[in-house]
Order: sequence, then structure tokens, then C-alpha cells
Amino acid sequence: MNDPIGRAIADYFEFGEAPDIEIHTNYTEGESLSPALFFRSTEDMQDLEGIAVNHCKGRILDVGAAAGCHALELQKQGLDVIALEKSKLAADVMKKRGVNQVVCSDIFHFNEKGFDTILILMNGTGLGETLEGLKNLLIRLKSMLNKNGQILIDSSDISYLFEEEDGSVWVDLASDAYFGEMEYELIYKDAQTTFRWLYTDFETLRKICSDIGLNCKKVKEGEHFDYLAQITEAQ
Repeated sequence: MNDPIGRAIADYFEFGEAPDIEIHTNYTEGESLSPALFFRSTEDMQDLEGIAVNHCKGRILDVGAAAGCHALELQKQGLDVIALEKSKLAADVMKKRGVNQVVCSDIFHFNEKGFDTILILMNGTGLGETLEGLKNLLIRLKSMLNKNGQILIDSSDISYLFEEEDGSVWVDLASDAYFGEMEYELIYKDAQTTFRWLYTDFETLRKICSDIGLNCKKVKEGEHFDYLAQITEAQ
């Protein structure tokens, strides 16, 4: 099964430890991700995550819920949350961990509506894969919100990867692709997958939202070029 993250989550849940997931991209190499990250407690969450969780209200959809760390915290607060996860292995782990409402699907095949909060963390804009894909994703999410609902989503401005020593920014002018559109490969044991992933600077996200009738507010900036945004329907 080519599900590196799901397999790593399942192994960590069963054995209490698991090897790191190898990460290769078209910009970087030699990076890794510890499966323990998916089981972090509220105290171990980054500041932006804690702020996002505290901003949640009403009926909540947690998109890409992984091992359920956000869904479990929201449940503890007495909130109504559906954890959406396309990996069957990860979804099964969430059920075993006590997440009450788990749906094994991806956001493009999930058809429920009527949410007050849609939560998409761990670089939520990545699900769009490209700028055009992000626009389509946000249109879909918009249709799933109740009146006065919100989307809480995070991302990072990775233009720093292209900075020269003099502070100028190098971009490949021969390419029509946005610099935040990346190609990823994940490897865990004998499981391997490749996919596209999108990092979006805030102004680009704000413009896309404006073009489709959404307001985009920066809630908080992180310490490593990351940020949390709140998206609502324009009045």
C-alpha cells in the first residue's frame, strides 16, 4: 500500500515508535518527518495550531485529520467535530484513539455541508497543489460553510528559499509556475508516494480569496515565515 504517512501512523500507534518518513522535494533533500508529530499533545502543538484550535466554533470539519490530535482536543472542549482523512490506516487509528466522528475520504469526494468551521492545518493550502487548484478548493469549501462560517488554514511564504546573499529574491523567470508549487516524494519503509504540494504567501492567498468573494484575514504570523489565516464569506 503506497501510504507512507498512514503506515507510519499505524506503526507508531501499535508499537510506540516508528522510523522517520523520508522527504524529498524539487527544492530540498535529506529531510525527514517523525511519526510522533502526528500524536502531539496540545502542549506540544505550535503556537499557530493552538490559536487555530481556540478559534474553532460550532460544527467543525477537520480536514486531513491524520492521527486526530486536533479532533481529540476539540472533542475535549465539547465541540462537534468530524475528522476527515483519506488514509484508511490513519482513519482506523483515529477511531481507536477515540475520535467520535471519522470519515475516510478526501475533501473533493466528501459532500456534507453545514459547517461553522473548516479547519485545515499542517500547511492546509497544500491540498490545492497549484494556485488554480487552491482556488477550486476554496470554492468548494465556501459551499460547505454555514452563514458566518469560517475556514482556518495555514501556510508558509517559502520565497526565503530563493534569497540571495544581498537580500534579493531569485525566481526562475523561464517558468510559468508559482514558486510555491512543489513536488514531493515521501518514503516510509517500502511505501512510497509522489504528489504536488502548495505553499502560498499570504498576499497571494488573500487575492485568490478576493477573486471568489471571500475575505482573508491574517490571524497570526509564526516564527518561520508561516501564518494562520481566517477566511470568511465577503458581506
